[in-house]
Amino acid sequence: MIDYILEIALATPLRQSFDYLPPAGLDCSRLAPGTRLSVPFGRRTATGLLLAVKAHSRLDPQSLKPALAVLDSAPALDSAIMTLCRWSANYYLHPLGETLFYALPPSLRKGKQALEKSERGWRLNHKGNGLSPDAFRRAPRQQEVLDHLLGHGAIRQGELDNRQLSRDALRALIKKDVLEEFESRVAPECASTTIEDGPPLNPEQQAAVLAVREGLDAFHPYLLEGVTGSGKTEVYLNAIATVLQRGRQALVLVPEIGLTPQTIARFRQRFPDQVVAMHSGLGEAERLQAWRSARQGRARVVIGTRSAIFAQFRSLGLIVVDEEHDTSYKQHEGFRFSARDVAVKRAQLEGIPIVLGSATPGAESLHNALQGRYTSVLLNQRAGNARPPAYQLLDLRGQVMNEGFSPQLLETMEAVIAGGNQVLVFLNRRGFAPALICHGCGWVANCTHCDARMVVHRGSRLLKCHHCEAQNALPTSCPQCGSPQLMGVGLGTERSENFLKTRFKSTTVLRIDRDTTRRKGAMDGFIERIHSGEPAILVGTQMLAKGHHFPRVTLVAVLDADAGLCSGDFRGPERTAQMLMQVAGRAGRADRAGLVMIQTHQPDHPLLQLLIQDRYRQLSEQVLAERQLLQLPPFGFLGVIRSEAPGPNQAQSVLQALRQAIDPGSRGPVIIGPLDPPMARRAGRYRSQLLLKHPRRKPLHQVLEQAVNWLQHNVKTRSLRWSVDVDPQDFV
Repeated sequence: MIDYILEIALATPLRQSFDYLPPAGLDCSRLAPGTRLSVPFGRRTATGLLLAVKAHSRLDPQSLKPALAVLDSAPALDSAIMTLCRWSANYYLHPLGETLFYALPPSLRKGKQALEKSERGWRLNHKGNGLSPDAFRRAPRQQEVLDHLLGHGAIRQGELDNRQLSRDALRALIKKDVLEEFESRVAPECASTTIEDGPPLNPEQQAAVLAVREGLDAFHPYLLEGVTGSGKTEVYLNAIATVLQRGRQALVLVPEIGLTPQTIARFRQRFPDQVVAMHSGLGEAERLQAWRSARQGRARVVIGTRSAIFAQFRSLGLIVVDEEHDTSYKQHEGFRFSARDVAVKRAQLEGIPIVLGSATPGAESLHNALQGRYTSVLLNQRAGNARPPAYQLLDLRGQVMNEGFSPQLLETMEAVIAGGNQVLVFLNRRGFAPALICHGCGWVANCTHCDARMVVHRGSRLLKCHHCEAQNALPTSCPQCGSPQLMGVGLGTERSENFLKTRFKSTTVLRIDRDTTRRKGAMDGFIERIHSGEPAILVGTQMLAKGHHFPRVTLVAVLDADAGLCSGDFRGPERTAQMLMQVAGRAGRADRAGLVMIQTHQPDHPLLQLLIQDRYRQLSEQVLAERQLLQLPPFGFLGVIRSEAPGPNQAQSVLQALRQAIDPGSRGPVIIGPLDPPMARRAGRYRSQLLLKHPRRKPLHQVLEQAVNWLQHNVKTRSLRWSVDVDPQDFV
């Protein structure tokens, strides 16, 4: 008779769980959900997560295979994370197994040990305990090992180098049969409780900290809206200090890996030996160690990118989402979740406060604050003696340009450099030029896999596609007509860097974009050089716009503001305003006045006029009014069903069949499409999409669930891929 059935989740795209019999001889009555097991799956062995121990299976128990082994003595995922993952899988319509395994470090997904590893150690045996204290005085290195053993009782392998003890001496003592080996579990180090003092807070910061402190005992969302340089981080640090004093932990989310080094440095200065990082740039061993430290309570503050929202804590007391408006919090492939929104849900489930901070809050968060669902906390003045930057629009109409730089901008840059300060040049396009064109016949270098142009990278002598990562050697002549007159058209950061190095020969020019920061530690090196204080010109993409503190940057130059003003996306104006405000915030800190010069052919554009008057809140309220008329987020909800296939018509025909199969009803969502996205072919695959829109969330989800059920039962061809994106952030 079979007493127990194990319901197990596996990291597969299949939207179901799997039933197994218990391993032979195992008492399953005490197995808890979240425990990992090794199970047979097809022809391989897989790691699974226990969902439940039950009495019955929908399948014939005689057909079930037994699990091979239990991998954990305690659940790898606790009940809080299991609940959060179930909610996330349900809301984002993603397979539960993949969602659960996303919450584990990579090494645990592969079945490695979750607890701290055991470590070899040595201690004196019966013979050794009979030795005199100076038994090896003629062998000084052996005597050092003996002295340590007499004083501490044992030595572990990891202590040999730290104690500067000789491994050869240890081996000699083992040969003399005075030591015995043992296995010991590595004892977790106790977290420090030291909290260093920070700078005095101004009245606005004090009021913000007090507001957060008053809500520490329950779920309470705060929208901390502070102009750049207003000291939002100090508010975070003071609120976290209160949480730590209560014996609890804090999670701080940042949008980009590039922001973590300086953020971690600042937090470690305030909370010594209590801060760990969690992000994809760490090695597997580092990520596992950080996960263990948070779970055991040794790490009292965790700073991480979006995946860190699923980290486990011994006692989580506060979540902070810095730059909450940033689109990097939304994952665009695989498990398409928003870390910001999951963070709010986690805070609600755990009954703790969450602080969403930004100088340019997203429309959804601002709407929640205006509706009273979030408590709005404002920081309107810059910290210390800092003054807001001055703005100047440079009208490019009729100007003679030099590699994208107007004469007035170059003249101002010269004056800033001569004054011993730094300049930040912002251009959100990497590479040398966005296109390569033949002057003889008009040939354009297009990607053979995407509906996109290849980008010129002159330094590496390559043409690269920034969508599928395809690359070719940079041609010396036109492949169509043979003409050597090939021109790079348009501006990229590499081109601007080359020009500035020629124009400002005695000044350091640093290019900071994805190409120059690929190597581990490269961003840290750039930050160190910038903070050295020498006059310099920083050229970069949005990587430079997010959260960095550059005290000697007094001029920010935006080379091309017009690109963002022409977006066809309904979020285009909001994102352009956020980007310009964020990069402008790098200008002028402390007692140094800042200037922001924005080059544009549309100086009278309403968006630019509001920005130079520092009226982001008014601009946001206009955006909300427009979206309310159109029933767009946050006044309506969107979902996108995407498909892609090797052939030109397959993806669209599947979505056409899907649209005919699902029944939205008279009160269901509006369904638009199938339509080709702006880039219909990407990485050699043809793409199509359906857009669903409804003023309420529940009816939209019901129809999306219908679509998922139809797709998983009717789309049989392996070459076709499909996905569902709830609350999409782009339509490319």
